[in-house]
Amino acid sequence: MNEKIRILIVDDSAFMRKSLSIMLNSDEDIEIVGTARDGMEGVALAKSLRPDLITMDIEMPRMDGLSALKIIMKEAPTSVIMVSSLTTEGAESTLKALELGAVDFIPKEMSFVSVNISEIKADLIKKVKTICRQTQLHKRLRKISGMSQGIRAKSFAKKSVPGLPINNYKAVAVGISTGGPLSLQKVIPQLSKNIRVPIFIVQHMPPKFTKSLADRLNNMSEINVKEAQNNEEVKGGTVYIAQGGYHLNLKKTGIGKVAIKINPKPDNTLHRPSVDVMLDSVVSVYGKQTLAVIMTGMGHDGSEAILRLKNIGGYCLAQDEDSCVVYGMPKAVVDAGNADEIAPLEKIPLIINKAV
Repeated sequence: MNEKIRILIVDDSAFMRKSLSIMLNSDEDIEIVGTARDGMEGVALAKSLRPDLITMDIEMPRMDGLSALKIIMKEAPTSVIMVSSLTTEGAESTLKALELGAVDFIPKEMSFVSVNISEIKADLIKKVKTICRQTQLHKRLRKISGMSQGIRAKSFAKKSVPGLPINNYKAVAVGISTGGPLSLQKVIPQLSKNIRVPIFIVQHMPPKFTKSLADRLNNMSEINVKEAQNNEEVKGGTVYIAQGGYHLNLKKTGIGKVAIKINPKPDNTLHRPSVDVMLDSVVSVYGKQTLAVIMTGMGHDGSEAILRLKNIGGYCLAQDEDSCVVYGMPKAVVDAGNADEIAPLEKIPLIINKAV
């Protein structure tokens, strides 16, 4: 990138301000342009400094992170990454922040005493760079008339079909990451209550967050949504959210019966839950009658399992670039030529309803 990414850090903890500053300043493409001790200072600096991205703590004196986020999104729209505690309360506040416009979150517990500090730093820097690049792309698309439609038409022309083939789908498997919670809120509540097949979702999130997400989606939807539990029998017309920190697997338990198996193994995957692990397991049970959906997210989780699904005649739907918060996971599938259909976010629930 030609210009440095300008970051504002808002946190009432001097330790966290210093930790984040040291980690982010270690990259030559990133510059810390300011720090704030609470939401009030954060709002003022967001307006005066106009940073490219803000890291925002949730619990702060005088003005908390959610209140500051609301004002920033209204008066000085900026990409915001929330700094969240890994608690039920922290999960609920983070989901609210994502609804209000935050693009992602990082765990509050990260520190320089962590044995995984190099991994934490690399992940944080990657998130910052990826989000800022995507934000810049979206800004360019909005400024240049007709470019968005042109890119979308080009994407569809690369690999597109007029509609899903009749395949008697028996399961839907969804992989999603950065930008997922808000995107899922625009998809799951639109699913028909008449759906009779199970839907399995891996959303990259830590423990407690997936339970809060499942409960929130369930309250918004006609279809039943729940966090997947070990050994429970799979039922049609139910959306299962994989537990944070565990892989979601399936196992046949009898004629026409399938059970969910929650397992921390393998422990060498980049994400847990992993889209690849979940999708492989779903395909092992339902075969080519699995409809795979890859949505917004960083990286390429899911692309290997999609290839295996395609090799047996399965079908894959990918979210288009324009509607992704981060066009990483869908891009990996599209670039490999394994996306049968590329669709904007608002059309994904319509396609799923039609298929199942």
